[in-house]
Amino acid sequence: MIKFFRKIRQQLLTENKFSKYLIYAIGEIILVVIGILIALSINNKNQDGKERAEETIILKQLLGDFNLNLEQLDQKISFRVEFMNSSKTLFKYIDNPTFRNKDSIDHHIAKTLPYATFDPIMNNLASSGELILIKNIELKQALTHWSSNINDVIEDEVIWKNYRNDYYFPFIIQHYQLRTVRDMAYETNVLGNYSLEVGENNDSYVQNNIGKTKHPEDFNALLNHPDFEDHLTRCYAINSWANVQSDILRKRIVKIIELIEQEIKS
Repeated sequence: MIKFFRKIRQQLLTENKFSKYLIYAIGEIILVVIGILIALSINNKNQDGKERAEETIILKQLLGDFNLNLEQLDQKISFRVEFMNSSKTLFKYIDNPTFRNKDSIDHHIAKTLPYATFDPIMNNLASSGELILIKNIELKQALTHWSSNINDVIEDEVIWKNYRNDYYFPFIIQHYQLRTVRDMAYETNVLGNYSLEVGENNDSYVQNNIGKTKHPEDFNALLNHPDFEDHLTRCYAINSWANVQSDILRKRIVKIIELIEQEIKS
């Protein structure tokens, strides 16, 4: 093909048809430019297709991660509701001594002792440079802010964990018998829901019962102690606020999932 065009050029020059040669040369240049543009277009389409395929892989991974995050967050919210409900039940026993039942009191004290820890799957799209592959601006912004969004929830969890360890546990040890409460937790599998396999029977945990204490214990004295009411108030208030923050975070996770699903479909 190149020899063919060269032959035409030489013939035009030989015949002194310079004007025709000039027109021909310009036409040849235009053809070359068109060829380059076509090649670039094909290359861009191939590159766009490759990036779109990579984006789809990332989106599907993110969809799985955020569905798991949502499932875990819902579990933590339900755990905190249990803490709060047990606190309210103990408030009723404080306010109405005639309703008091030792086994029930021990059970609900046991349910106020755990703490929920939200440990979401984090993505490193920003640091890895893969975030640029996400085309949807709204989704990209939501993913960028994801790590900061979970901080408020985690901070509230840490507040309750530290308060529980530094103040609530020592109070129970001083004014009641922690062994009794822990044994009730084993018998009723209170902490089984906090294992890595949520929803499993966790028979090995239930079998870890440690028996009742032989030391004197007075649940009436415990419930009548003004500091116990304050500790329950902290339990309820901290976990209640953590759930307020969790509900906000939940809405953001749901929005991210919706955006990802829309992008995958498109």
